[in-house]
Amino acid sequence: MNAIRSRWFMRMAEDLGKSNLESSAASVSTTTSRRFWPSVLRWIPTSTDHIINSEKRLLSLVKTPYVQEQINIGSGPPDSRVRWFRSSSNEPRFINTVTFDSKDDSPTLVMVHGYAASQGFFFRNFDALATRFRVIAIDQLGWGGSSRPDFSCRSTEETEAWFIDSFEEWRKAKNLSNFILLGHSFGGYVASKYALKHPEHVKHLILVGPAGFSSESERITKFLSTWKGSILNQIWESNFTPQKIIRGLGPWGPDMVRKYTSARFVTHTTGEMLTESESRLLTDYVYHTLAAKASGELCLKYLFSFGALPRSPLLDRASEWKVPTTFIYGFQDWMNYEGAQKARKDMKVPCEILRVPQAGHFVFIDNPSSFHSAVFYACRRFLSSHPDRESLPEWLISA
Repeated sequence: MNAIRSRWFMRMAEDLGKSNLESSAASVSTTTSRRFWPSVLRWIPTSTDHIINSEKRLLSLVKTPYVQEQINIGSGPPDSRVRWFRSSSNEPRFINTVTFDSKDDSPTLVMVHGYAASQGFFFRNFDALATRFRVIAIDQLGWGGSSRPDFSCRSTEETEAWFIDSFEEWRKAKNLSNFILLGHSFGGYVASKYALKHPEHVKHLILVGPAGFSSESERITKFLSTWKGSILNQIWESNFTPQKIIRGLGPWGPDMVRKYTSARFVTHTTGEMLTESESRLLTDYVYHTLAAKASGELCLKYLFSFGALPRSPLLDRASEWKVPTTFIYGFQDWMNYEGAQKARKDMKVPCEILRVPQAGHFVFIDNPSSFHSAVFYACRRFLSSHPDRESLPEWLISA
């Protein structure tokens, strides 16, 4: 669930509202396992340990060996008057990081998740990508198994700095440079902003259904003038998030998440369905990452207005682009690739747009094999001795 769209926001709230609470309560009341009591004694049955353990269970599906680390990024960016950000504590913060085994000469690929997601969402991709890259995936500050400082940013600039500067401190701690940076949805927005500020460290940018490239639309403006639009906009501006619904449901939250993930990735998937094991482990992981302390999720209203319209549009900065870029979209992605086409016109660096069939916004889950082909093609100049001879896989479409 790695997007910041209002459509997802409303759909999940609706799905949760329609769920059968009575059957959920009955199933909870009949649970007799030893794990039940510690959970029911907490209204929200999760913790940092739950997140890390659910991550390990999900990544047990991955065959490639990996190392999990908590990378210390300090208590705030150097030369800053604020810690991450305005936190009353000066304790060090950590970025949850997984690094997969690879060949010594493999190019480094850093993967950044989207809104309401974490690095485990790429579980279907790690094995294939690790055959050709040194794959490193992170949980952004305030998400997943990373530290969750109190979020007290009060502007677009501060909120962008929260993510960009924490990522830069992580990069320094990992001693990385000259890497390929891949970001999905909101993670694509962060990756783009990072590459604009620190282009010297990124040799190629891969933006998967990225947020931030849309512009004001007449449809959204017209909708906001209605009473329904006005109410939803007020909810948005109050910084109400889907995660608050899950926390509010307490011990019934896990069942609500199960119904959502089953509907999105099994019943109504646009591509390859999750297996029963994948669905169960992903649901468990998603619940614990969403129900934990609110932190990074509270960025939403400062970066985007209702309708996922960016307050600081990337389209306005396309002429400043310094890093060669590949956009990847699923055919059924609600993020419109036309924004990327507009940006490409102003870019002075190589830029291509690839579309993947039988896939929606979570293209890497919906159609992993075609997504991998798109990533390999995007990085052909790092992977092939004759990149100019590499042809676009026939099942992909260049926009």
